[in-house]
Amino acid sequence: MEQTKNILETETIIYSKFHSYFKLTKFTLSALVVFSAVITYFTVAEEFQIQKIMALCIGGFLVTGAANGFNQIIEKDLDALMNRTKKRPLPTANLTKAEALIFCLTLAIIGVVLLAVFCNFLSGIVGFLSILLYALIYTPLKRKTPFSVFIGAFPGALPTLIGAVAATDGFGQIHFFGVLLFFIQFFWQFPHFWAIAWVSHDDYQRAGFFMLPSKGGRDKGSRSQILIYTLALFPLSLTPYFFEQTGWISATIVSTMGIIFIYQAFQLYKSGTIDDARKLMFGSFVYLPIVQLALMTKF
Repeated sequence: MEQTKNILETETIIYSKFHSYFKLTKFTLSALVVFSAVITYFTVAEEFQIQKIMALCIGGFLVTGAANGFNQIIEKDLDALMNRTKKRPLPTANLTKAEALIFCLTLAIIGVVLLAVFCNFLSGIVGFLSILLYALIYTPLKRKTPFSVFIGAFPGALPTLIGAVAATDGFGQIHFFGVLLFFIQFFWQFPHFWAIAWVSHDDYQRAGFFMLPSKGGRDKGSRSQILIYTLALFPLSLTPYFFEQTGWISATIVSTMGIIFIYQAFQLYKSGTIDDARKLMFGSFVYLPIVQLALMTKF
């Protein structure tokens, strides 16, 4: 009986550790990032190579998971102050900093090597750069300036560039279409992140994070910038059509999604309510994959 109890306790501990490592990677977010990279690969590649696709999926996930983990290691004490993050593995002491650091370093090394060896060397370099930008530059700046969102938009958009580079041969090349997709995702992040920041503003304030564009927080200045960046995204999202990289069907879908996105941003601009910010936030989650899939068809 005692032996059975010990076995169950051991299994519970193992499961708890496994679940904590899983949470450290922010699986859903990492999967969405990989989706962007793979869609870009399919959009740019002239022929599909299964080993590259597998390396992009696994390596891209490991690189993103490592960056998310490093972020949580750095912000361990700050996460404990916010309702949305206080149950993460480090604030709850389900993982120690040492365990998390070893895990994240392992993910980062394996992820970068997979990208460099099975895709191309430049893919590995861009993957490594995305970790550095996210963990060492964006993360510390969150408590210093609203400009951090601009910096964070670079590693947030780099997965599209990794996918585009992976689609090329040799050392790797930066494809023009890939650059256009990079800037679409880059600008998309501003209304996306700011909508999240609007909803979670009170929580962010507890940790001293400056996530909204105006230091006044939920003010008209922030609302105006959210609308301006959403408006700027509209013509930018149509650049693949203007440069004859896609056809009118793709442009129609992209335009329709852009109009809906602008409408949601305008509603937030008028009302300034958390409810409208939440609608914009969920709208951003729908906007990006549909636009990327439309651009992938090239019709």
